[in-house]
Amino acid sequence: MEAVVVDAGSKLLKAGFAAPDQDPAMIIPTKMKRVIEDANVSDGSSLEDIAVDPVVRGFIKDWDAMEDLLRYVLYTGLGWEEGNEGQILFTDPLSTPKAARERLVQLMFETFDVSGFYASEQAVLSLYAVGRISGCTVDIGHGKMDIAPVFEGAVQHIASKRFEIGGIDLTNLLARELQKSNPSVNIDISEVEKLKEQYACCAEDQVAYEETQKSCTSEKHTLPDGQVVVNMLKIQVITIERERYIVGEALFQPSILGLEEHGIVEQLVRSISSLLSENHRQLLENTVLCGGTALINGFEERFQREANLCSSSIRPSLVKPPEYMPENLSKNSAWMGGAILAKVVFPQNQHISKGDYDESGPSIVHKKCF
Repeated sequence: MEAVVVDAGSKLLKAGFAAPDQDPAMIIPTKMKRVIEDANVSDGSSLEDIAVDPVVRGFIKDWDAMEDLLRYVLYTGLGWEEGNEGQILFTDPLSTPKAARERLVQLMFETFDVSGFYASEQAVLSLYAVGRISGCTVDIGHGKMDIAPVFEGAVQHIASKRFEIGGIDLTNLLARELQKSNPSVNIDISEVEKLKEQYACCAEDQVAYEETQKSCTSEKHTLPDGQVVVNMLKIQVITIERERYIVGEALFQPSILGLEEHGIVEQLVRSISSLLSENHRQLLENTVLCGGTALINGFEERFQREANLCSSSIRPSLVKPPEYMPENLSKNSAWMGGAILAKVVFPQNQHISKGDYDESGPSIVHKKCF
């Protein structure tokens, strides 16, 4: 049986048996509902659904919820049988605390009784997915953004940067902007998320962005039937104009989000300044964009344009995905890289076995998974 690969993000969990040239078999929301029941009421009238986020800003925060989610994924979704569990590989976000890595390997061996375990950092795996072992990854997730130089399969942590901003912050930004221009309409945040995916785009450069703030084409969007404005007389129709550009621009001008930070390209260039200059070219010229936010219309073109204008003598250059890889590579690159790695570490016995775990305990994860 092939090893299972799990990439658990703040918004989506991706899981499936290792098949590097395919999308994950399961892509499901990470958010769960926990049913709370009042023990004093017997007729069920007090049942209440509470939303639970097992993963927040990339890290597991609710371990009980994560255990429930993994139980559903592995046994119901992927068909594992209790008593006959297989091997599993997890993707690790940048800067995962040591205690969290140990708790995950403990959960896998002591609760799920897996036969083998491995974990590798998402930045390394995303490069594997495009056939590289050295380069830089810019990963814009739902709840965080990671910039990580990777040299010969190892993340250069001294030069890596993690920012606790991501797709959810851009969604909230869009919600605020839409509220300003459509004050009579209340838009649910889940609907704003869909609007972002449908309409958000990047201006060619900062000058072009400033022009869109003065005038640009407007579009009317009708929200789902049944939602009505305050006077209860008509269906919600909102106008989307300059707001569509602010989402992407915030990544190049973080001041839009109220952050005193450099833009994403400058952050990338600065991140490698502490590394040996002889490696700068190899790192910057093999840059990979990851995460759903990287799919914003015009984002790649704007990123490369900014890179060509940056002050660095060596400018970042984006790696094009191999033609044989699925179209959703940038969305699922960490999972696909994990599927590639799983084909190596488990057959070659480089993983943590049950015997390894029993002998050394959870700390073995730092010796065998790096």
